[in-house]
Amino acid sequence: MIGKLLGLAPTPTEDGAFSPSRFALKMATSPTTDYDGAVYPAPYTGTKKVLMVCTEERNLTMANGKKFSTGNHPVEMLVTMLHLKAAGFEVEVFTPTGRSVKIEQWAMPNEDKAVMALFAEFKTRFAAPKSLADFVGGDMEQSEAYAAVFIPGGQGALAGLPESEVLKRLLLWACSEDLFILSICHGPAALLAASQGQTAGDFVFSGYAMAAFPDSVDRQAPMIGYLPGHMPYRFGERLKALGVTLVNKKADATCHVDRRLITGASPEAANAFGKLAARELLDSLASG
Repeated sequence: MIGKLLGLAPTPTEDGAFSPSRFALKMATSPTTDYDGAVYPAPYTGTKKVLMVCTEERNLTMANGKKFSTGNHPVEMLVTMLHLKAAGFEVEVFTPTGRSVKIEQWAMPNEDKAVMALFAEFKTRFAAPKSLADFVGGDMEQSEAYAAVFIPGGQGALAGLPESEVLKRLLLWACSEDLFILSICHGPAALLAASQGQTAGDFVFSGYAMAAFPDSVDRQAPMIGYLPGHMPYRFGERLKALGVTLVNKKADATCHVDRRLITGASPEAANAFGKLAARELLDSLASG
């Protein structure tokens, strides 16, 4: 009752899950972003695209059995896409089976004109994305269509993606083809898919350093009603156990490049992350 009065209680949804409390939304979301309208003087004019893998699951089950109404975080996804598009790259939208992309609508920056225009442009593609299973089971091995794989964040990145066999196959193929892999906030949790059936020494990202949303901040989230319970597991701890070094301790604007892996720490990093990813892709394709 006290939590409800103070606005700290998670908000029930129609399907029996919970979205963040009023207080959490005031603390953690904004109606605008810091997208700076970056201009790339020499945008890419080739044919290679960015393959974006999104979650198709709406709810993530917490450790206490309650469900969190989640999806991909719109700022992390759309601000990055704005930079990629400005740099000349087409983004193709995929989910594991082709079901619709789930987005944390409660985090949508509704007063950000650039973000909302891009969201409107991609609305039909989010509703009917391509199937990653079809791509992986089809012409993936022969495909030369892509320069990068992008996995946006939001706690929804933990809903099905870390256990996905098709995502595992995509990640291993992307690494073997020397594609860039871009991931921000909770997105790096999806990289755990590549660890299925492997030991730490065999994990394709063992020895890498990356930025990611800190487990310590997720542990605090139930206190303000952002989450209806603790996360089902600490994905940062799992990555570290597999030989990954995490470079940030705060949910801040940290971005990091390690070989072809580009990562960001939180929604605060979205603008810098998108700019970094675009420039790294442009530099690589210009030189190669």
